[in-house]
Amino acid sequence: MSILPNPLAWLSRDSQHLVFRALRARLLDEKIELALIRRHVKPADTVCDIGANKGSFVFWLSRWCPKGQVIAFEPQPTFANLLRRLTHSLGLNNVKVEQKAVFSRDGHADLFVPEGQLPSASLVAKVAGSGRFDTISVPMVRLDDYFDRVQRIALMKVDVEGAEFEVFKGAERILREQSPLLIFECEGRHLQGVSMADVFAYLNALGYTGSFVDGSRLLPVSQFDPAVHQKQDSEWFWKAKNYRNNFVFSKTPLES
Repeated sequence: MSILPNPLAWLSRDSQHLVFRALRARLLDEKIELALIRRHVKPADTVCDIGANKGSFVFWLSRWCPKGQVIAFEPQPTFANLLRRLTHSLGLNNVKVEQKAVFSRDGHADLFVPEGQLPSASLVAKVAGSGRFDTISVPMVRLDDYFDRVQRIALMKVDVEGAEFEVFKGAERILREQSPLLIFECEGRHLQGVSMADVFAYLNALGYTGSFVDGSRLLPVSQFDPAVHQKQDSEWFWKAKNYRNNFVFSKTPLES
């Protein structure tokens, strides 16, 4: 049974923060990515937000797939509980929040949460760096196990701080057979045991062609150069204006 939202719920501080983050993402920070998603998804699609965090993508996906389903994977209890509460109170009934980390195998793993930087939590220890961090045990799931063959996935948005290769390996059947659009962050500084070239080559072998977001345009991933686009020349190099870490992989041509 559909749950009607309480109109006053939109006036809460958490709801206003969600709307602000969602608008900022669509108009500024992820303008290109969300425009591509808007053109790609259909009302009855099933889509995945992997590393949903505080829900800026979930907000738009829920609106754009009203007859479908949004599966939001978020392993951090704080953010998963926030998303559950907000989606319930705002009547975003097509959203299912899973407090799980997506990986290449099922089971449990340590999630490293840097002190004071909850959005930077990762299954990769090196992301936490040499500073202080908390470690929590979280359940893991492979997407190929989570979804059966009859459920088609139209989109995977992935923001997992260095674990993206493992996410894709655990979804090989889905990627091979269903060809969802992939929107993901990837940074050499976060990867462990693999390179960005390894991630791209894996997806290429499955029939994907990649692009990266360069300001207000999409460029072929063949033009991506880590020495230029992820140049590590300062203490806070990842905050540089010309730092590029957002990628789009598709099996069909994209409009820039």
